[in-house]
Amino acid sequence: MGPGTHGAGARHAQERGDRLEAAASVLALLADRTRLALMERLCRSEADVTTLTEACGAARPSVSQHLAKLRLAGLVSTRKDGRRVVYSLRHGHVRRLVDEALNVADHQLRSLPPHD
Repeated sequence: MGPGTHGAGARHAQERGDRLEAAASVLALLADRTRLALMERLCRSEADVTTLTEACGAARPSVSQHLAKLRLAGLVSTRKDGRRVVYSLRHGHVRRLVDEALNVADHQLRSLPPHD
């Protein structure tokens, strides 16, 4: 092994560990039914807290807390529309992740055959 080869391997291992930790954090956030319901609704279009509260059936304070967690994690973004705060997904990766999780659920619930 040449000089610096050991350091590159350690950096790669650290980067891989960081990547896995970040992915696990995203999945942990989505593992909550209310947050997943909010994300499912935001996959269709942006929405304000009132719309999101109606869509997921949780109490407004709870919805606001869940949205704050999603925003702090960088999964959703906000913009002001007059007095309303409108939420949207930050990027398509999150939309595809939510869609795929729901597709897996569909396969389990309906006993659909696996496919790629």
